[in-house]
Amino acid sequence: MAATIIDGKAIASAIRSELAEQVAELAQKGLRPGLAVILVGEDPASVSYVTAKEKACAEIGIASFETRLPQDVPQQKLLDVINAANMDPDVHGILVQLPLPRHIDERAVIRTIHPDKDVDGFTPVNLGRMLLEEPCFLPCTPHGIIELLVRSGVPTSGAHAVVVGRSNIVGKPLANLLIRKSINATLTVCHTGTRDLASHVRSADIVVACAGRPGLVTADMIKPGACVIDVGVNRVPDPSKKQGYRLCGDVDFEAAAQVAGWITPVPGGVGPMTITMLLANTIEACRRLAGSRVS
Repeated sequence: MAATIIDGKAIASAIRSELAEQVAELAQKGLRPGLAVILVGEDPASVSYVTAKEKACAEIGIASFETRLPQDVPQQKLLDVINAANMDPDVHGILVQLPLPRHIDERAVIRTIHPDKDVDGFTPVNLGRMLLEEPCFLPCTPHGIIELLVRSGVPTSGAHAVVVGRSNIVGKPLANLLIRKSINATLTVCHTGTRDLASHVRSADIVVACAGRPGLVTADMIKPGACVIDVGVNRVPDPSKKQGYRLCGDVDFEAAAQVAGWITPVPGGVGPMTITMLLANTIEACRRLAGSRVS
């Protein structure tokens, strides 16, 4: 029996409808959430991501303020732009599109973003708050994955979750969210030093593949009925495509879908949720910075 496809587009659309209502309620109080988007260089993937984020903002009524800087921009100039956004009362969230050029210290850039406007959830302050389960902005992709699990009715309490990947953006924060009492999973994190990856994955009720390696997780590694969340977005050569490549995840989707109980496609699974949670964080940032005006 084929797996239930977890439709990230549909779930994201439902959440965005809820968010649009929240924006409308804020508008009645004279407030409009604003997101500053900063892009360095002209990397095609980054430009595409930024365009998608700005379109999503416009669709639900969030103001977006875009700054594009050249590839060779001095680091201090970028930090000055961020500091200006930190001080701008119309800006409630700041997003610096990653990755950055090699001459720029990514950590210094992230630390410059004020934690109250860190809607990506990447600053040390928000990551620390997340670990302590204090109010904070959760990293968007891990938060989106949790929403997919909950809204799809995937049983998580007591489930064995295996996260394949340990990046600061997905793997590590997701591990923290999965072991919260509200989700209550038992956790294993696998990485490049893991011995016998297949044996770990086979024991999982929930598999999250976020290693950035196409086809890493194969059907024979999946427990029948398990939930498979594929975070990978990999470009592989495909002469039959106009652009010369196709997108695929870290999971062998076609074969895995015949074994799993639930599975996310690539594209159309986790991706739409990432932007949606960014919108949610921006709205929440507006509420917090407005304080008593929305109480």
